[in-house]
Amino acid sequence: MSVVIVLEGASPDRFAVTVSPLAELAASLHVLTGHAHHTRHAPWAEEVTRAAPPAFRAGLRRFAPLWTALRWRGFYPGLDVPVDRLPLDRFAELTAYTCASGYRGFDFGRLRHDPAQALVLRQAASGLPEPHLALAEDLLRDPEALRADVLGFLDLCRRVFFGSLWRETEPELTRAAHRLRKRLADEGPAAALLSLGTSSSRLSGPARVVFDKVHHAVITPVRTPVLLIPTRYGAPHLLVKDEPGLPPVVHFPVDTPEVGVTLARSRMLALTDPRRVRLCRLIARQAMTTADLADRLQMTRPQVSRHLRALRDLGLVRVERNGRYVHYGLDLTAVERIGRDVATALQY
Repeated sequence: MSVVIVLEGASPDRFAVTVSPLAELAASLHVLTGHAHHTRHAPWAEEVTRAAPPAFRAGLRRFAPLWTALRWRGFYPGLDVPVDRLPLDRFAELTAYTCASGYRGFDFGRLRHDPAQALVLRQAASGLPEPHLALAEDLLRDPEALRADVLGFLDLCRRVFFGSLWRETEPELTRAAHRLRKRLADEGPAAALLSLGTSSSRLSGPARVVFDKVHHAVITPVRTPVLLIPTRYGAPHLLVKDEPGLPPVVHFPVDTPEVGVTLARSRMLALTDPRRVRLCRLIARQAMTTADLADRLQMTRPQVSRHLRALRDLGLVRVERNGRYVHYGLDLTAVERIGRDVATALQY
């Protein structure tokens, strides 16, 4: 699956780079809800939740679907009016997508008036972890009350932790936005988009950038402008939002992961070959030449060279030149990082 951004005919002005406090609030709430997956911010998350009042912890549980798998659109720019002034049917529709954790194949435009759409929402939410179904029931019972509760919780977030967090984070996001605007102007959309996730994106013909994601979408900036929003607390996730009738959003981490899914998977596969594992065990102890390895492994030199080349291309082997000899050693730091890189790449 992949997200394809078609660049044909799209000039840099079709991409708007902006900094959004609400988008960063969503990212920080995601960390607070699942900080076991965000070890970088885990101490901060534990401290915030420990010191927070009971009303905040209750809201963190109740409204969790709004910032977990499918981020609520109310956190992002592009709506015609603020959430508190959205027509109630539109608020119900956008919130229902989040309760169902998807918008492809769903139609919630008449959720408040169509029992069939309400049934579809209940069925979709019931297959997801709590509190998706509970939030869906709140939405169906009284969307106006739910909107007031959500907005009240977001205001509580500002008082409990986000006011100070935003003062610290905004300058970094502003610098990241400035860098991306400059790259858009100087190098064009393709280079700018590739810089958002060099390990999980690629340039494809004709004139399109492809992000390796778990859902499929095709975005055409020449028809609909794209919003690019940097995040610090959203790392390592790169989110692409493409709700019907709204500007697409790419919410990208300031620090992109060094290793993407493809490279992480290739590194794991490289170490499933028994002969390659034996080779790695030898060069983990000390650097060796191709000839030494061939003798010890009872393989031909070309065979050893092929294995070494594969490991070197994956960044798992380092090369040391000593006079006329070339020694190969296992990059233990890269090997130790495989598990962490896999976990990070799967979240990107």
